[in-house]
Amino acid sequence: MPLIAGYEQELASVIAFVSVICIAVLVHLTTKGIAIRLASALIKLIKNSQEDMYKSRLILSKLTYLTPAAIIYYYTPSALALYPAVSDVITIIALVAMVIIVTLILNVLIDTFAEVYKTWEVSKRMPLTSFIQLARILLFFLCGIAVVSVILNESPAKLFAGLGAMTAVLMLVFKDPIMGFAAGIQLSSNSMVAPGDCVEMPKYGVDGDIMEIGLTTVKVRNFDKTITTVPTQALIEDSFKNWRGMQETGGRRIKRAVCINLNSVRFCTKEDLERFGSIQYISEYIEEKHKEIAEYNTAQKVNLESLANGRRMTNIGVFRNYIEAYLQHHPKIHKHLTILVRQLNPTKNGLPVEIYAFTNDTNWKRYESIQSDIFDHILAVATEFDLTVFQNPSGADFNSFK
Repeated sequence: MPLIAGYEQELASVIAFVSVICIAVLVHLTTKGIAIRLASALIKLIKNSQEDMYKSRLILSKLTYLTPAAIIYYYTPSALALYPAVSDVITIIALVAMVIIVTLILNVLIDTFAEVYKTWEVSKRMPLTSFIQLARILLFFLCGIAVVSVILNESPAKLFAGLGAMTAVLMLVFKDPIMGFAAGIQLSSNSMVAPGDCVEMPKYGVDGDIMEIGLTTVKVRNFDKTITTVPTQALIEDSFKNWRGMQETGGRRIKRAVCINLNSVRFCTKEDLERFGSIQYISEYIEEKHKEIAEYNTAQKVNLESLANGRRMTNIGVFRNYIEAYLQHHPKIHKHLTILVRQLNPTKNGLPVEIYAFTNDTNWKRYESIQSDIFDHILAVATEFDLTVFQNPSGADFNSFK
């Protein structure tokens, strides 16, 4: 009994500390139960497609860990007054735990905001991924400063003052995040790229849709389903092609030429004009053009015995006007954008007749189908104007001379 009586104060301190721990655990379990019920009520209240997101990101459960840490921090010095060294260690651990818990709660809030922001329409024009990543870096950086200041029992201001001497080192260590953040600001403020944009960067082998714009990298899913990671800074320093304008205007360009054999180009005869006049798309053109040329030749008193005299219509000219009229009447060609049929410089492969127009459907598969249908028709109809499409001779062509 005298031995026990000699340790009454020590025993009382241990009992007091154990009581503080028990109270902290009890408070945690109680608040956790309340938080779970409150979370369930909120989930029932929020009935939309984001229900699972709110379930996973709800921060009420994390708040329940803050209360027991606070209880241990505030009541341990009184309970362990006889053991100041032990009390200091425990309060430091509790305070560090509180700092970490608050940091984790703020991190969850950042993640929740990021996921909610992605559901907004504005996120397609102004992605905040790089800003969110920077906020997360700053958050954990400040958390580290706070933890070190608690352990060393120094003011955070002194630590920041000491970090001033390490600015050059920090600039070197965080060079990529700093440059990426600056690039991200330029990309967002100038609306240069956004998630979902189709970009092309031959230097990096990029040709596909942007998945994510991060602090230091941009992820692009190429059309072959591979994923390429490009430095964010590269989108500022290097040139790239963004196909967003095509999607916004609702037109996708067709720019392709058909090479006509020069030996098949000739003046139109009277019989040709009668035959071409039966073609629906250019019947009015043939009539008006024929009248215009006849009036000109009469006014100029042109000797029509030679084909070189005066003005005459050619089968290639009628063919060009037919293609343009055909495109004007095509239901899949955008009528408010450029429609042009022109001749390019003759080459060893013949006379290129280029079609320059825009489809009113930007979907890649449907665009290719529309373009193919148009050129199927052009290649087949060329013979109606006594024109032949040029191609290099093959073995079968040489065999025909035998």
